[in-house]
Amino acid sequence: MNLSEPSLMPEFDHFRPQTTADGSFTFFSQEFNESFHSHFGAKQESYFKFVEPTQLAQAALKPVVRLLDICYGLGYNTAAALQTIWAVNPNCDVELIGLELNPTVPQAAIANHLFDQWNYEYTPILTQLAFEQQVKTERLQAKLLIGDARVSIQEVNKSGFSADAIFLDPFSPPQCPHLWTVEFLQQVSVCLRKQGRLATYSCAASVRTALILAGLKIGSTPPVGRRSPGTVAAYSPSTECFRDLPLPHLCLEEQEHLLTRAAIPYRDPQLNDPPDVIIMRRQQEQQACLLEPTSRWRKRWLLKNKTADSIEVNSDLV
Repeated sequence: MNLSEPSLMPEFDHFRPQTTADGSFTFFSQEFNESFHSHFGAKQESYFKFVEPTQLAQAALKPVVRLLDICYGLGYNTAAALQTIWAVNPNCDVELIGLELNPTVPQAAIANHLFDQWNYEYTPILTQLAFEQQVKTERLQAKLLIGDARVSIQEVNKSGFSADAIFLDPFSPPQCPHLWTVEFLQQVSVCLRKQGRLATYSCAASVRTALILAGLKIGSTPPVGRRSPGTVAAYSPSTECFRDLPLPHLCLEEQEHLLTRAAIPYRDPQLNDPPDVIIMRRQQEQQACLLEPTSRWRKRWLLKNKTADSIEVNSDLV
């Protein structure tokens, strides 16, 4: 197969590169009706939403780093991780497991030369991983598990894999609720080392509640290109490996968000329900609960934030 001629591969035709604000490209998923990345910047998301919150630059000082990339997609998060780790420690051994539903997505990223814009030196590794689902070199052991991540994560658990960093990057909860459930995230948390960190772009109260119910502590990561922050999670807010870098705190607004109906998590008891059943189950639980309506929380904080902005503006004029 000649990867330099993506036009020869009709199965990739519906993956058309779309430019994001930082100059990198993404795809649009017709199945989930969402882009794979924010239009603010696909590449910067990988570094600022996933690599930095999981503190891979610090973890790279160890002889071995283990990564779990959930919803591997175009391969950007793995690409950013490898570049970060080996820039710090070229001798670091990396063990990587990626979970991906559709193998044509990472293959289309390679076929469309999306890493050319990165000036990226590890494209051959990503190419082999995309098309052969495994790579083994002197400093990398990687495999890509294709299929429903709810099944794959149980396979990972049975293998005893324990990750220093987990990237949780499914499509949004309304579009992909089955990968944000309490039960799925409990399976994910089993794969996280006691000194490891999990990062996701989502700040949804349902997601944060599910992470807490999975036994993790959570913190807020800075917004990247938009107002919404991300989330980082760990077993302890200050661990043995990162004792000088505790989890960032949730602000009061975020804490109160976890006390509203939005915080009712998605549930999938047997890890096999279709998305519409999972969504309906959550809606029923929301209707029956006594938590504050999320709209009331939102209005209250809009008013508070407007008042604070007004005070700040007036103080600047003094």
